[in-house]
Amino acid sequence: MLVRLRKKVLAILLAAGALPVTYMLYYIFTDADTFTNGDGIDVSRLETRLIQRMRDTDQTQNQLLRLQMTLAAANDSAGLSGNPNGTKIKCLNAEPDVPKCEVIHIAIVCAGHNSTRDVVTLIKSVLFYRRNPLHFHFISDSIAELILTTLFKTWNVAEVQMSIYPADRIKPDITWIPNRHYSGVYGLMKLTLPKTLPADLEKVIVLDTDVTFATDIAELWKIFRVLKGKQAIGLVENQSDWYLGKLWKNHQPWPALGRGFNTGVILLDLKMLRELSWMQMWRLIAEKELMSMLSVSLADQDIFNTVLKQHPYLVYRLPCQWNVQLSDNTRSDQCYSEASDLKIIHWNSPMKLKVKNKHVEFFRNMYLTFLEYDGNLLRRELFGCSSSEDTAHGQDLLGELTEDDDCYDFRRERELVHRTHLYYMDYHYEPEADDVTLVAQLSMDRLQMLEMICRHWEGPISIALYMSDAEAQQFLRYALGSETLMSRKNIGYHIVYRDGQFYPVNYLRNVALQQVRTPYIFLSDIDFLPMFGLYEYLKKAATMMDIDTEKKALVVPAFETQRYRLQFPKSKAELLSMLDMGTLFTFRYHVWPKGHAPTNFAKWRTATTPYPVSWELDFEPYVVVRRDIPAFDQRFMGFGWNKVSHIMELDAQGFEFVVLPNAFIIHMPHAPSFDIAKFRSSSNYRKCLKILKGEFQRDLSKKYGIKALKYLSVE
Repeated sequence: MLVRLRKKVLAILLAAGALPVTYMLYYIFTDADTFTNGDGIDVSRLETRLIQRMRDTDQTQNQLLRLQMTLAAANDSAGLSGNPNGTKIKCLNAEPDVPKCEVIHIAIVCAGHNSTRDVVTLIKSVLFYRRNPLHFHFISDSIAELILTTLFKTWNVAEVQMSIYPADRIKPDITWIPNRHYSGVYGLMKLTLPKTLPADLEKVIVLDTDVTFATDIAELWKIFRVLKGKQAIGLVENQSDWYLGKLWKNHQPWPALGRGFNTGVILLDLKMLRELSWMQMWRLIAEKELMSMLSVSLADQDIFNTVLKQHPYLVYRLPCQWNVQLSDNTRSDQCYSEASDLKIIHWNSPMKLKVKNKHVEFFRNMYLTFLEYDGNLLRRELFGCSSSEDTAHGQDLLGELTEDDDCYDFRRERELVHRTHLYYMDYHYEPEADDVTLVAQLSMDRLQMLEMICRHWEGPISIALYMSDAEAQQFLRYALGSETLMSRKNIGYHIVYRDGQFYPVNYLRNVALQQVRTPYIFLSDIDFLPMFGLYEYLKKAATMMDIDTEKKALVVPAFETQRYRLQFPKSKAELLSMLDMGTLFTFRYHVWPKGHAPTNFAKWRTATTPYPVSWELDFEPYVVVRRDIPAFDQRFMGFGWNKVSHIMELDAQGFEFVVLPNAFIIHMPHAPSFDIAKFRSSSNYRKCLKILKGEFQRDLSKKYGIKALKYLSVE
């Protein structure tokens, strides 16, 4: 009918356009005959009439052209409104903007260590474009709950809230479903969102962890306004032939409406679904279908599609740009022609970034941009919405400082909360009685020490890594390519993201210390290699010395070498021989002898049993203590007094220092750090360190009373 109408309109336009042209030609030839017959017609008069006729013709043609454009626009609009939903997709952008303080709710299923890494990239892309407050709703296991809670608390992004819903409470609703998808039981949890999320939450955007935004999420949120009737689920059509059953011989997918729909991006009208008894609806359909299909292949997606096959009125078809699917068997390139068409990129192949697609380099670069983007830049304030209490508290603390203070930079960075991603890689450790965890911290320039330490220490390790977002990805590639590191699952890698000009050494130590799960800890540094067998030796020593009930700090003597290649001593006897030969030295004997002099190395050479030593000025040994010790003082950053202050507080608490006779660690050579270079070159740095020392000593005396007065005289 529409085609016949267009043909009639075209015929009318052609007829109407022919009349003025014929009229013009008639008068031209009539005037020309008059001129040639010698009737004395003025040539200038003839030209004037000709020009007037041409102007009249142009005006008529312009009117006809405007009529054509109007009709064409009307036809295009009619064509766009003829989609399966009966909605005008072109008019979506004409919807009023989302009010600037309206909260957009996002639900994500995130479980395990790897998913928490993926979801950070998704969150960055959402935060980069967003202009509204956000509330993330995570369905998570206990591992992801700890990681995500810490991440959001330390990230402290303005106008962003998060809620956690334990996956264990949801599992009974879905564990009965046989599932062959690699995501396991977590791939089915989106089915339970109308039941799981708060009853007063009416709508939510549901996202997989492997999607990346290329636009403001508010544009997707606006589409809720065009859902009509009982449309309660907004989905993009599947861009592969999976549900057509043509991928291979005897392929039998679950029933679907046409090509089916992909559930990586979903608009859920929770209120409508609850009114329609969604939980009962999908369960009855799934039970019936499983009698013949036996299991699901694509997790929740199979069940969603089968429900929509039987109840097509539920679905609203989202434009395909809202879920450009990059799996191996998709036709996603038909969904876009230029970058501005893209809204959400979905890496829904098990191969992820290695997927085959002719534009994969463009998509990969977009993904890598957010992967390595500095998340600290996303802490910006919004437009007049009420600030969070944490942000306001942080501003109050900074407001108390004055930039006229010579030590302003030190005091300001003391108040910094560093964005922290705990357990960046797989970690599986069951706590054991009398076990010892090695605690250390490092920056990117010490990364090569990790493998060496792992060869010397087979026990659990808790390590804080101070890195930028880009460096964290370098570390991940390094670790994944290391057989030594990948063979260990008892190492907790905690990324503390760089922020500020000083190395926050004690902040890092505290992060690593807080994640220890054993009763005892060995406080070491990344540049020290433990002697072979030290782990087992310390476990026995900790038990024998009763450090769980008595305030004892077991001192591990520290030595150093100036050789990058060292034949590491296998015993105390070999170490003493190397000391005598000048291959090894007591740690910092020529630069800072006071730091380890109380260890009494002369006595240690012949000692066969543990012996006590007294605290002295500037003593900073490496010790084994129980886990519940005081935290390191975070006012000390960079170089100077970061360990001395901690040992001083242990002494103030009444800890006895006991040297172990058959234990040792060796410091490996490395280039001077940036912070020690600043200490040596900047008089203001040294001045501020002295001021911080005095403040710490006074705070210590206030905290511990008369027994801490001796520290006030320390220069």
